[in-house]
Amino acid sequence: MRRPADAYGVTDQSGLRTLLVGLGGVCERTLRPHVEAGRASTVGDLIADGAAASMASQVVPETHSAWPSLYTGVNPGRHGVFGRRAFDGRECSRATFRDVREHALWELLDRRGRSSVVVNVPVTAPPSPFDGALVSGWGGPDRPACHPEGALAALDGMPDDYRVYVPGDATGDERVAWSRRLAAARATAFVRLVDRVGPDFGFLGFHQTKTVFRDCPDDPSAQAAVFDAVDDAVATAVEATDPDTVVLASDHGVAPLDGPSFRVNDFLHDRDLLSTTRGGTDALPPRPAADSGHEPDGRSLGARLAGLAAKAGATSQRVASLLDRVGLDGLAGGVLPRRVVWAATERVDRDASVAYARSGERYGVRVNCAGRDPDGVVSPAEYQSVRSDLVDALRTVRTPDGERVFSAVGPAEQFFGGPHVEAGPDVVTVPRRFDVHLDAALCGTQFGDPERAYANVPRGLLALAGDGVDESASVSEPHLFDVAPTVLASLGVPPSTRMDGDVLAPVDTLESTEYAPFTDGPPGDSGPSRRLSRPGQPDGEEP
Repeated sequence: MRRPADAYGVTDQSGLRTLLVGLGGVCERTLRPHVEAGRASTVGDLIADGAAASMASQVVPETHSAWPSLYTGVNPGRHGVFGRRAFDGRECSRATFRDVREHALWELLDRRGRSSVVVNVPVTAPPSPFDGALVSGWGGPDRPACHPEGALAALDGMPDDYRVYVPGDATGDERVAWSRRLAAARATAFVRLVDRVGPDFGFLGFHQTKTVFRDCPDDPSAQAAVFDAVDDAVATAVEATDPDTVVLASDHGVAPLDGPSFRVNDFLHDRDLLSTTRGGTDALPPRPAADSGHEPDGRSLGARLAGLAAKAGATSQRVASLLDRVGLDGLAGGVLPRRVVWAATERVDRDASVAYARSGERYGVRVNCAGRDPDGVVSPAEYQSVRSDLVDALRTVRTPDGERVFSAVGPAEQFFGGPHVEAGPDVVTVPRRFDVHLDAALCGTQFGDPERAYANVPRGLLALAGDGVDESASVSEPHLFDVAPTVLASLGVPPSTRMDGDVLAPVDTLESTEYAPFTDGPPGDSGPSRRLSRPGQPDGEEP
């Protein structure tokens, strides 16, 4: 008989077999100060008492791409998401779960008769049906998408204003208070859904451990408060659900950005490989530093000068440079109305360019290949030669201090494999020590000050703990792709032969099986439904 519910609304014996805790941007460097100060005791104990190690992330440590890699066990060439935007011919949009072209852990578990609860995991909206419940996280709508619809609202005691992101107008202590509140709300939603569903697998994600470095780069107290709040939430989830196995994994790490910003599109423009245009809809402009979307009252002299210059034909980049010289910098993005900034912004003319870096995909260059890309200008016969020349040119780039910009440059297939390699960049660029910020914006110069204080780095962490783990076993050089097959094996489910990772030694290994290919089912009201296999196409033994 199950015991009475505790203060969190969850019984002592939840039946949860494996809990995967996902942390955004956490690595040894970001975590150590908080553990040493006693602010992250739960996470610290999981690492100290379990089998743990620093974990390699994928070569392109983009958050939008790395989370799907974590929960599918495959590289971006197999799941198809390379950055924050998905491209379909001329069209681009924010990458969503629909763009992930491989099945997630909870979908494979559903196939094998296991249920799941997934809360606040990035890039999981819009969800598709499976046995269990899902509340979407970062990368989706602020009011999370849920499966089943209304799953969050049906939980007793959940705040009406549960949301994914801290409000954009929150500042200072208010932001920290929101972060603490939201971390606690994730844990409350998770443990109550576990009690309602009774799943085999739980997946609870926290993105604040990364975004706090973006939002509060110079505020150690805010960073400490967020890590403390997330640690409390992890403690709540572990104590309330009592899983047999706990897997702690991060998508990548973050580190202070010491080097300059390298604008690859300006580099390509200077080599006559990229053409520009103003206006139009074929590319996104650089993000303004601040833009309220309307024209403020009482515009200053600087704003009026900037507006006249833009209307006369100067690009917003040149307007910003002019204002900087007269001490009025920042006005081009913060004071000019959006329509003026949009019309004056110089952007990539993809139809007329040989190669370019796509917005939201900073770690590579796309060759405008005829027959593949709309109005491509590089013939298939010339493609390899053009790409080879690009690789050679990018390998020689040096910073103003004479340092190499890249530690590795090469064709995409050198870094990725699978049916969707062509969806990403043709040339992949890996920054040297990741201390150079790569920027796809056109700014008029190849180097400048970076727009952020921290960079994503391809090094996270992993810990495995609990009764289902041989904590004495060595975790040797774990990789992001190892997380999904290890989770499946902990639940007695064989990994897919398509997975790029392996089952880690602390968990009993199962032989991989060949699951049926990913397909889209019939379209519904919210688009195509994800389906594991076509009718009559089995994928191995059922449980």
